Amino acid sequence: MTTEKKLERGEVLVAILKDSSDLDILQERKWYRVPVDKAPRRWPPKWLAFYQGKEFGDEQYAVNYYGRVSKIQIARRHELFPEEPPSVKSEREYYQVWLDSVERLARPIRSNRPRRIVFVPTTWQKFSAAGEINDLFDDSRLEDELWAELKLNEVDAERQWKVEVRQEFYQLDFAVFCVQGKIDVEVDGDQWHHSPERAPRDNERNNAVESIGWQVLRFSGGQIHESMREYCVPQIAHSIRFLGGLSHEGLILSKYANLPEGKAVQLGLFEDSDDYLLD
Repeated sequence: MTTEKKLERGEVLVAILKDSSDLDILQERKWYRVPVDKAPRRWPPKWLAFYQGKEFGDEQYAVNYYGRVSKIQIARRHELFPEEPPSVKSEREYYQVWLDSVERLARPIRSNRPRRIVFVPTTWQKFSAAGEINDLFDDSRLEDELWAELKLNEVDAERQWKVEVRQEFYQLDFAVFCVQGKIDVEVDGDQWHHSPERAPRDNERNNAVESIGWQVLRFSGGQIHESMREYCVPQIAHSIRFLGGLSHEGLILSKYANLPEGKAVQLGLFEDSDDYLLD
């Protein structure tokens, strides 16, 4: 991979807008804050885009706004919010990210299910072409290949889905929700299969997610490259059928309807919790 290619990864950072006050700051003052100790590995971004959760009514569970980064500086919380009374957070350091302008997307990038997303580093190419949140993830080319095939087969999977087991958080490569159960699909680079140090840790992870009802399917890089349609997708399809087919519970895209009097929105049934505290 060339240096130029590495720089393209993470050129867009999709970040959460916690509430309406964050949106007000963004629109009126043109800046956003990222705690220095919580910044993503791919830093700094050239663009910021913003995911809005359940607090935003008509705009919820979607990326609606974005802007080009003009400058980044480090500031302490009391400098960003001088009106706040002193607290243990007053000296916390943030990246204050300034934008040239805040633009509204012509077509929002929506999430199929209610979920809380903190940071998604991605490329401009993926951001500009995304039809939904799952199109943004940029963690693995193998995952991208499987994701393209799942979409082709109309499998409503969720990428990078977070689950909690006994106060431990696990990130699933793909979560597939079925009528009678849930499937965790993992895509492993071939080095995973030749790393004895990882085996105990991954066994613990598998046991943890299986203990709360997930069926785990793992595919190697070789299987993804060489037998995607002959083995990987049929295996996923078999598991979906065994678990009663795909479940539509919790899907929210279908709950947006254009009516003569305007857009009707039915709120999601649940929202994934998150362990990050951005404040």
